[in-house]
Amino acid sequence: MKTTRRQFIQQLAPLAGVCLAPNILRAANLNGRLQHACIGVGGMMGFNDFQNFKQHPRTDVVAICDVDADHLAQAHKEVPNARIYRDWRELLAKEGDRIDSINATVPDHMHAAICFSAMQAGKHVYCQKPMCHDVADVRALTRLAAEKQLKTQLGNQHSSGAGDRMTVEYIRSGAIGKIKHMYLCSNRASGMDYRLNQPKPPQAPVPAGLEWDLWLGTAPVRPYANEVYHPSKWRTWLDFGTGWSGDIGCHILSAPWKALGLKSPISIKARVNKEWLDSPDLRAQLWPRANHITWVFAGSDLTSGGQPLTVEWFDGVEPDFYIPEDFRKLYAGEHFPEEAALFIGEDGALILPHTSGPQLLPKDKFAGLARPQVKGENHYHSFANSILDNTPCESSFAISGPMSESVILGTVAVRNPGVTLEWDAQALKITNSPEADRLLRRSYRDGWKIAGLG
Repeated sequence: MKTTRRQFIQQLAPLAGVCLAPNILRAANLNGRLQHACIGVGGMMGFNDFQNFKQHPRTDVVAICDVDADHLAQAHKEVPNARIYRDWRELLAKEGDRIDSINATVPDHMHAAICFSAMQAGKHVYCQKPMCHDVADVRALTRLAAEKQLKTQLGNQHSSGAGDRMTVEYIRSGAIGKIKHMYLCSNRASGMDYRLNQPKPPQAPVPAGLEWDLWLGTAPVRPYANEVYHPSKWRTWLDFGTGWSGDIGCHILSAPWKALGLKSPISIKARVNKEWLDSPDLRAQLWPRANHITWVFAGSDLTSGGQPLTVEWFDGVEPDFYIPEDFRKLYAGEHFPEEAALFIGEDGALILPHTSGPQLLPKDKFAGLARPQVKGENHYHSFANSILDNTPCESSFAISGPMSESVILGTVAVRNPGVTLEWDAQALKITNSPEADRLLRRSYRDGWKIAGLG
């Protein structure tokens, strides 16, 4: 069944009274068990996220949804009693108060529509990173989560790990002194496969089990192309993904964001690889294959002299888009991590390799310093626990929303390379570039428009 927008709104209308209050205590009426729906159960992370929720001891995955019949069949084998859907709009309309929460593990361009609609229906939301494709949608989700008092979690799962938490404690305690500069990078070799440079792929028949129109969702219509968009390479396309910085940025920036209590940036600037810069066809369709993004944040009592803090991001296929060689050798020798956050302090440095633990440098200086006593936990399970036990989320939208805004502002700068964009967070406006300001939001295609989005 394909639910039209009108039908979707009509089906949700009877729930309006229920949606005025949060659903935090509903699970207590079901013997303390969370009733959860997984939207997106295949592709890059869908089956992984589904498995994590399925394995939570107090959670029942009672509904699953995917536009790909093969993905849906694989997940249904593991939860044969779950109700199955192809269209997330039908799921929300029919499930009503039978579910407490959802996770959205789908391409970036659909995060906002699904999560906003679910929160309007009073559901707690786990959203894969980045929170949204567009800055304005991030702001809308952040505000709605606060208004509804719902539990929310961004899918930057390593932020619940011991490594990220230990880093936060080190920086807040002043272990390396006030912070002078930040470097972030993601030059993972496996990530290069997603950096396409063919803007006009050949059209192919839509596979029998794929609902291509539902996959496109809010994005403009285009023909299907085999092994190009679905199930994984959509990240490199402007219409669907947010590029490599949008994907991995929410992982690498998370610990610095929390440790330093960062707020919205003052300005953002980017440079990109020359091939993309010189090609109108590439710039119209694809994200560049290399980026260097620079944010400037307001100073605080944790930054050197209380001065503004410069944070630089490097990623790409060319050495010119790696952290400068002198810094790599100085702070990590010949084997600088492919993905890391590097804090430069007045009294030393801290490097946090992604998915690992922090290292204080120089090692000899900090050899006797006790490591913070923190524990890591399963990011998915902590979200479920937060609903059942009314405890805080590690990456609630109140925290991860402003961070996601900053990451996605970086992608706006990438599309306007060489220009220092001045950001007015309160007005949600880039004040010195109308061209860049127009990229803060996009128009959803007919049939997919949602009041408050697009």
